[in-house]
Amino acid sequence: MTITRRSFLSASAAFAAAPILRATAAPLPREADIVVIGAGAAGIAAARRVMAANRKVVVVEAASQIGGRCITDSSTFDTAVDRGARWMHNPDTNPMIRLARGVGLDVSPAPTGQKMRIGRRNARAGETEEFLAALVRANRAVDEASRGKLDAACASVLPKDLGDWAATAEFLLGANFAGKDLKELSAIDKARAQDRNSAIACKQGLGTLITRLGEQTPVALSTPAGRILWSNRDVSVETSAGKIVARAAIITVSTNVLTAGTIKFAPDIPKRTLDAASKLSLGSYDHIVLQLPGNPLGLARDDILIEQSNSTRTALLFANIGGSSLCSIDVGGSFGRDLSEQGEQAMAAFAREWLTKLFGSEATAGIKKVSATRWNASPFVMGAMSASAPGGQLSRKILTEPIGCMYLAGEATHDALWGTVDGAWESGERAAEAALRRIGALRDEPVEVPTQSTKRRQKH
Repeated sequence: MTITRRSFLSASAAFAAAPILRATAAPLPREADIVVIGAGAAGIAAARRVMAANRKVVVVEAASQIGGRCITDSSTFDTAVDRGARWMHNPDTNPMIRLARGVGLDVSPAPTGQKMRIGRRNARAGETEEFLAALVRANRAVDEASRGKLDAACASVLPKDLGDWAATAEFLLGANFAGKDLKELSAIDKARAQDRNSAIACKQGLGTLITRLGEQTPVALSTPAGRILWSNRDVSVETSAGKIVARAAIITVSTNVLTAGTIKFAPDIPKRTLDAASKLSLGSYDHIVLQLPGNPLGLARDDILIEQSNSTRTALLFANIGGSSLCSIDVGGSFGRDLSEQGEQAMAAFAREWLTKLFGSEATAGIKKVSATRWNASPFVMGAMSASAPGGQLSRKILTEPIGCMYLAGEATHDALWGTVDGAWESGERAAEAALRRIGALRDEPVEVPTQSTKRRQKH
């Protein structure tokens, strides 16, 4: 068992040379068949699908770079490191893996080595077995609860006999998996989440992958959508660079951005949609990346380590990333949220304190540089991954319902792969197909290897 955080279409010839439309490089097109809001995984997937159907698409992105929650930092350290999502899943069916290889990137199974720390020593074999048994019992209890008539919070259904491993199990199943504590997490949503142990890494980073896959799509960066006027016939997106009129729109912003009202809609989007998004608010998950030359922790390349903790004030360590001197201390849930609010300095202080507790002060004396993410404070994202509140799991299906000629996409709209890049990509393709079908542009012949979602649809 791996203890980890869970953890493309070819462009048509007509758009093969499409540029990135930076504010100073090219004027924003005034018309398109389909306009996409957001250039993360879902937005890029949607745009590529539209281009493959020989229809004109424009992507508007508020941030200054492509990627959304997939951002690879190549400047802070001497090694590239992902500041957001770092793994893909489902190697047998995930089209992103084939596409990554197609653009010259290196993909391989993610690390499977893991260690358990009890105080300043490694757990013994028998202790690790006890923990894994406790984790299995906890997972089984959540699965059984998910089959009940009423949804429940995961915390309320945990076995009472987890003993010394209770807090560690809660951290792994809640904060580390979904960015929320188990008392905030739906048992049905947790149980429906597809198994994510078959993780795949991209050596150059997932942010690099999304950027590379978006190179041929017409993306207007630093161009936030301010207001969207919509009907059953067309849609108009107002930005600081001008207005785009299209026959349909695909909106890939996060649930937190949608409910924050950052983008105005006229008329207002249905209350049913906003209520669904509010039940799928983003959890908190951040990386505190340390440069630790000389491997003072004595861990192997890509080792993953957790501790036996007596509270959720804990973290996961991803050590010697890719054979480098970088280590990531991952924090999430309510503790991670509170820590992030205190700022990067407080996050760095916790990382030092936590590592000192487990390895001694001599292990942290050589820290050269620290950089922490604060996704909750990112104005164009406002969090990490969506996670359903108890009773809110059906909201994911609601978010897939069309709103006039608008379609929502993003990991929050995926029933089983929520919280993953895979789910975001599939959702973008799904929304694009719906939009293309609406404007009568869907080809009869397939243009892509079926994804998990399309395979499931073909069975029914």
